[in-house]
Amino acid sequence: MKTRAPLRTILRLLLALALAGTAECALAATAGELFADGNRLFRDDLYWAALLRYREAAEAGMETPLLHYNTGIAHYKAQQYVRARESLQKASTYGPLAPLSHYNLGLTAYRQGDYDAALHWLRQAARQKQRPDIAKLARRAIRLLEKNRKAEGPVMVQSVVRKRERKLTTLDFKVRSGTGFDDNVYRTPANPYTDVSNPNNPVLVTPNVQSGFYVPFSLNARYRVNTFEHEAFFGSYRFGGRFYQDQDLQNGDEYLHEVAFGSEYRKRSEDRETRVYSAFKIAQHEEDYYDPDDGLDRIVGGVNISNRLSYLRYGPEFWARKTIGRYSFGIRAKGQLWNYDKVTAVSEYDNEYLLAGLNSHIRLSPTSLLRLNADYSTRRYGDRPAFELDGTQPLGNPGVSYDYLDLGVEARQRITDVIWFGIGYTRTDRKDNHVGYNDYTRDRYSVRFNLRLGKRFRLEARARFDNYNYDNAFAFHEPTAGRKTMERTIADIVMSYEMSETLDLIAEYHYRDVVSSDARLDYTRGQAIIAVRWSP
Repeated sequence: MKTRAPLRTILRLLLALALAGTAECALAATAGELFADGNRLFRDDLYWAALLRYREAAEAGMETPLLHYNTGIAHYKAQQYVRARESLQKASTYGPLAPLSHYNLGLTAYRQGDYDAALHWLRQAARQKQRPDIAKLARRAIRLLEKNRKAEGPVMVQSVVRKRERKLTTLDFKVRSGTGFDDNVYRTPANPYTDVSNPNNPVLVTPNVQSGFYVPFSLNARYRVNTFEHEAFFGSYRFGGRFYQDQDLQNGDEYLHEVAFGSEYRKRSEDRETRVYSAFKIAQHEEDYYDPDDGLDRIVGGVNISNRLSYLRYGPEFWARKTIGRYSFGIRAKGQLWNYDKVTAVSEYDNEYLLAGLNSHIRLSPTSLLRLNADYSTRRYGDRPAFELDGTQPLGNPGVSYDYLDLGVEARQRITDVIWFGIGYTRTDRKDNHVGYNDYTRDRYSVRFNLRLGKRFRLEARARFDNYNYDNAFAFHEPTAGRKTMERTIADIVMSYEMSETLDLIAEYHYRDVVSSDARLDYTRGQAIIAVRWSP
């Protein structure tokens, strides 16, 4: 069994740095997102939902005249005239919004039955020279008011008045840790089976399912330099892993480091938005290659190959999205080199990975949308020989080469302001470019549910079912075992509760179930986690 002392030392240092470091909280972006979502909801005539978002934006740190103004208009549309007056009076102290605020204060006073106050505010709006269009509306409203007729509706401002000066640099920092229980650490089959991978020597296997506690830990740090108005440059680091407490389970330890450098561009105006993301990422992943039946290191020809699944990957990533009203269109691309640790007894998993994709969505109504996506990807292995149609892997064969085509659709429906759900379907077609032994089609059915109560509590549930259809592959790669079949069910439930501005309590449950004619792949696994997330 391998020693984990260096890893534990590194983990302690990371924890110490996380607890000792100070970071500037970057709530402005979150507040801006909430404010923009409030404007979207207002345009969809969901005034109460818009008011909820505006309140959340204020709680997240936004304190601008424009927020007060739009809040006042939303209160007016929701027929809350007292609150509308309070918000509009706050907005009226800001010069560029004064004419609009005075005009709408006049309408609000009219709705309250206070004709004198209505005339007072409307006359102020009519006398100003800053906004001739508002002055014209105010004079017309005065004429109508004097005739005791209903005044016109309010004017809503969607464009953002000049924001407060952005900070040149921001730092986001999150640490998450807790305790988890894994009821099947090594993804072990539950029942005894006969391994017929060697038909001349079939072996009866009695698996040993092992369970135990582990520590999930993650750290995310992101440093942004806001050099330009709409573009920022960033560097980020993330670490994530799980570490089992029982000495006999430490082959199940797994962790990943990733560093990324890149830029983000985002420009919004009215109902249009342009976003572009590009980055170069480098990641190191450590995982033991163990025997699922007992959790012990893999041994081939007397050689320990337990490091076969550890790798270094790197490459660029890019995506862009354009939103115009109810429509959104996007593209994405990714290129990676996966460099696995070298082993001598078996072939390596080194490969090249390329992906290109298109996606779009349309908002069918204020509460529903439809997403479409299409992805093409390919993997090219350098040392791993391709399979023949009889399930063998001759060493002289060319490297494994797979092409994937994914076509997907997802529909989402908002039930109330705090509940939405979605259903989706994705068809994947994999082509084995040698003789087609590992060709398959996969049908994926998915469902999502999201509940948010106030600002503090959130619940998200996801589930999917994958049905694999292999045309040529055999169970155990042995023709006498029959065709390979596989079905997979995955379900996740995540609940979070905000205990304070910097601390969240998180509860998770993850379920995995695989059923296959290749009994080595059969397993059921459940993982339960209680964790605390610290975001200074």
